[in-house]
Amino acid sequence: MSTQEPAPGTGYAQLQRTPSYAVWQPVLGAVALLLAVFVVASLVLGITLLPLAVLVQTAFTGQGFVAAYSDAASLDPVTPAGMLYLNLTLASGTLVAIALTAWVHRLRPGFLTSVAGRVRWRLLGACVGLSVVVLLVSLLVGALLPGANETTPSATADGGAWDGTKVALALVILLTTPLQAVGEELVFRGYLMQAIGAVTGTRFGSAVAVVGTALVFALAHGAQNPPLFVDRFAFGLLAGYLVVRTGGLEAGIALHVLNNIVAFGLALAVGDVTESLTVSSVPWSNIVVTVVQNGLYLVLVLAVFRRLGLVDRTTRAATVTA
Repeated sequence: MSTQEPAPGTGYAQLQRTPSYAVWQPVLGAVALLLAVFVVASLVLGITLLPLAVLVQTAFTGQGFVAAYSDAASLDPVTPAGMLYLNLTLASGTLVAIALTAWVHRLRPGFLTSVAGRVRWRLLGACVGLSVVVLLVSLLVGALLPGANETTPSATADGGAWDGTKVALALVILLTTPLQAVGEELVFRGYLMQAIGAVTGTRFGSAVAVVGTALVFALAHGAQNPPLFVDRFAFGLLAGYLVVRTGGLEAGIALHVLNNIVAFGLALAVGDVTESLTVSSVPWSNIVVTVVQNGLYLVLVLAVFRRLGLVDRTTRAATVTA
């Protein structure tokens, strides 16, 4: 299969506008992506991976298979098998987005990650470090706010004692949460960002793509009160804006991965992972944390981006190769 590259000077949100671009491509691709990840992958993994994971889990816990499978499928409570199933379902978005980019758009999959056609590792590494700093600051700010206990996982009755199940859950979170976060970024800020940007054109396409993907991302989290929706929508806006301004997903991936690991890690250490995963409400005071975290990260990432001398648009001429 032949591949092609976008014209020089193309921004991230318009990368699907290749020399062979047709409007049906991003429309078909977006629908196929959402169905493949949230329907097909969910069903396939639910009848293949999940039963195997549950069997392993029951061998150590002694719980009945039917009850364990029901818990894992419903994520109530969150079990190692259930967390593995959820994370790998969302991680499938990486493979689906890559396949659609190559087959539908004949675009080298590296352009999913940045306008350079590859991951810019120096930027990614720098953003991981910045994410650590920003998350520490946001945790401090959150702890100082009135009603901070409303957003902190409730302490478990056993005082957070560690057993085999909790260790297994920690390993699943540590090993597969990065895959889940990367999958979500490639789905929302990656393929869907480019699809919306391609359809809406070059004049307002990037702005529409940022807002559109942020809205879809927030709604995809299900039932939530207004402050929590605002928090997730704001993260989508931040990550989307950074994609456009830096020409790639590195900043969004770094913060998303670190944020999820820290959130689940804290829940494991002092509270309940089920409560953390299924949270549906936060107080309006949480918006202060959101503003501080997003604002600080935005300033730091843009400063590092300029320091590294990177560009936010393609620089190579469009070519077609066998």
